[in-house]
Amino acid sequence: MSVRTLKWKAAIALTGVLLSSTALTACNRDTGAAAAGQSGGGERMIIGFSQGTMNHPWRVAMVDQNVAYAKENLSNVDVKVTDGQNSASTQASNIEALIAQHPKAIILSPLTADALTPVAKKAMDAGIPVITLDREVNTPVTTHIGADNKQIAEEAGKFMGEKLGGKGNIIEIQGTAGASATIDRNSGFADAISKFPGLKIVASTDGDYQRNNATKFIENNIQRFKSGEVTAVYAHNDEMALGARLALEQAGVADKVTIVSIDGQNEAIQAVADGKLAATFTYPYCAPEGIKAAYDAATGKTPDKKIVLKSVKIDAENAKEYIGKGF
Repeated sequence: MSVRTLKWKAAIALTGVLLSSTALTACNRDTGAAAAGQSGGGERMIIGFSQGTMNHPWRVAMVDQNVAYAKENLSNVDVKVTDGQNSASTQASNIEALIAQHPKAIILSPLTADALTPVAKKAMDAGIPVITLDREVNTPVTTHIGADNKQIAEEAGKFMGEKLGGKGNIIEIQGTAGASATIDRNSGFADAISKFPGLKIVASTDGDYQRNNATKFIENNIQRFKSGEVTAVYAHNDEMALGARLALEQAGVADKVTIVSIDGQNEAIQAVADGKLAATFTYPYCAPEGIKAAYDAATGKTPDKKIVLKSVKIDAENAKEYIGKGF
């Protein structure tokens, strides 16, 4: 286990302790700072932040960076953070509790779309602006912020097709079943590789964006397929790509398999630079865009209905430029 992995697991553990009393209250001091027209002066307000799970470094970064921005720039804001603990029902209950506190806005990164739609609608119907980050719900919200998952997946599929010369067998390790990001990262990739008739997905699973799940799935498939039969792995995030790489290394076949993933995690960027992964496509963690949009909505401004963040392809040609610039 890497030092970086230990660090984010320690951060998750600490956050879990803080959240066990139902919320983390941040931004308790006056800074007088101003950024992008947001000085944070005036009457104190609550902005809720419902995170679907804090079991992943990308989601920890999403929360930490938005809270840090508020703490430094919005002196009249108390950010109440809740952790859904990878359970849609828990997250829905968390949002119910936030609604009861009459926040001026709620930032929501939903675990799955269908399960979180009713409570998101309830908040909107109560006049509370809702800002969704990364994943979407199936009801209108004030603003959605995220990169274009389908387009990123299409780019990943095109990259893989070209890298493999248009032919090969692929194992796909998907994210959380029912999450909008998972649906888009699957369909975009499928669309792209359909243009390469020689490419075929020979095995797929829902890895829930977890490293250990990917490792176990690859271990099982190493037994299923003959050596050299699988030529590539497409993982919906870097955690699972790194888990897949570990299993392939342990089997002594890692150098025969091309691995492509999404997120832009520092450990994955280093792996690309070291030749262990072929590429990762960055997915920004929606900070500080999330808290900025929530504050605008809370103070009567009208944030853009949709804010699309940019993605960058990191491969062998540019990986060294991005080392340490991920999360």
